[in-house]
Amino acid sequence: MNLKPTVAIEYCPKCGWMLRAAYMAQELLSTFTEEINGVLLKPSETGGAYIITINEVVVFDRKEEGRFPEVKELKQIVRDVVSPDKSLGHSDKTS
Repeated sequence: MNLKPTVAIEYCPKCGWMLRAAYMAQELLSTFTEEINGVLLKPSETGGAYIITINEVVVFDRKEEGRFPEVKELKQIVRDVVSPDKSLGHSDKTS
């Protein structure tokens, strides 16, 4: 039985956000190889959607935030949920 969390990125295909979602998925898979089950890319039926969930719990919603997450920020959000003790190296440094 796999207890590792699954990250899902729901994106608006009509807005052309699939490549952004795929890039973020790649970054998360590279960083959290051992900590997550995988990243699901999910085309949304809702226009303008860009919602990131971990095990179906929303951790970032573009409409609520009024922007897209930065990759560094997204890695910190995911790390805080899936592996709070994990160091993110240069991505942990505050600007």
